[in-house]
Amino acid sequence: MQVTVIGAGLAGSEAAWQLAKRGIPVTLREMKPQKMTPAHKTADFAELVCSNSLRGAGLENAVGLLKEELRRLGSIILEAADATRVEAGGALAVDRHGFSAYVTEKIRSHPLITVEEGEVTELPEGEVVIATGPLTSDAFAARLAALFGEGTTLNFFDAAAPLVTFDSIDMSRAWFASRYDKGTADYVNCSLDEEEYRAFWQELCHAQEAEVHGFEDKHVFEGCMPVEVMARRGEDTLRYGPLKPRGLKDPATGREPYAVVQLRKDNAEGSIYNLVGFQTHLKFGEQKRVFSMIPALKNAEYVRYGVMHRNTYLDGPRLLDRYYRLKKEPRLTFAGQMTGVEGYVESTASGFLAAVELSRRLRGLAPINFPDVTAIGALGLYVSNESVTNFQPMNINFGIIPPLGYKVKGKRNKNAVLSQRSLEVIDSLREEILR
Repeated sequence: MQVTVIGAGLAGSEAAWQLAKRGIPVTLREMKPQKMTPAHKTADFAELVCSNSLRGAGLENAVGLLKEELRRLGSIILEAADATRVEAGGALAVDRHGFSAYVTEKIRSHPLITVEEGEVTELPEGEVVIATGPLTSDAFAARLAALFGEGTTLNFFDAAAPLVTFDSIDMSRAWFASRYDKGTADYVNCSLDEEEYRAFWQELCHAQEAEVHGFEDKHVFEGCMPVEVMARRGEDTLRYGPLKPRGLKDPATGREPYAVVQLRKDNAEGSIYNLVGFQTHLKFGEQKRVFSMIPALKNAEYVRYGVMHRNTYLDGPRLLDRYYRLKKEPRLTFAGQMTGVEGYVESTASGFLAAVELSRRLRGLAPINFPDVTAIGALGLYVSNESVTNFQPMNINFGIIPPLGYKVKGKRNKNAVLSQRSLEVIDSLREEILR
């Protein structure tokens, strides 16, 4: 009953953990540290290569529901996130390095998990979970493409935001607050007046980009849009996006600023902050020049510049079933962003479901078939839905969960009721799922 899991990102780590918890021996193959990509910085598992936020924490958010489902079902990724949480208002953000170190220690110390380092270029025999993620090596991606056939793998580009030291932020032009004073004051807010914003926007639109092979604006995933690409869509696009001032009041003026750049804590000590929504593929020198036009960041010290990288994903509706198994060769299961789910929590959920169902099959148990009223189930059913013709990476959202069938006043209230319905189903299945 040995299973090989390829890739120790969030999905692979979750899958290996869930299999081992159910008594299935696992060989976890990970190419780091022998082979790294431009986006990877450490040898740890479950490395967060973009934001350190797992997004909204409340049950009025679909991703908040997904996190709570995973938390109740014993997810190692949610356990690590809760243990290394840093304050971020209504979001669940983590200490980037502490989070990965927590997962790595848990995985490496489990007696049923054997870690083997080095790049995988061929498919192992037996049961395999492929969780090589959006940064799959060229050699292994070519092997998978040959397996799937022409036209069945897709790719897009996404980007990571820069990190700056807190001590280098000019706090005379910034203040701590959360939007609409929700939760605690966890964000550093950097204001720009109209003149400052227009000058910044002009330079951002014309800044020099780093070369990324095959990159075109149309191939960027909307959920990870580079800030310069967003800027080119119109002068006020940023003010309705990552630089929106709504819900924030500058204590220096008592008024809502023209635009606001928010910074979020990136580690538990609060010594490093990331520029929220500033994913970018500008040249490093251009990042420093243009972002220094934000008054509070005039003398900012960058500990990491933004980077752009290629993501690879599958045409799930044509290739995968609801358990993330390859239809034409069910011994191969996929997990993570490669399946077409988008986001840290969604990747974790795919690894969780894939491992639960694989372990049940290997032990002769019937599948759980997570219902579509649960976030975990809805995500798997969307990825494998053959009626979806123009498949794109998908974050969890209430639009793919069946409606209540009756009216509830107010969107937040309706979403809260949807979440309650989902969690009641999860609780009713919990004993069987954990089996």
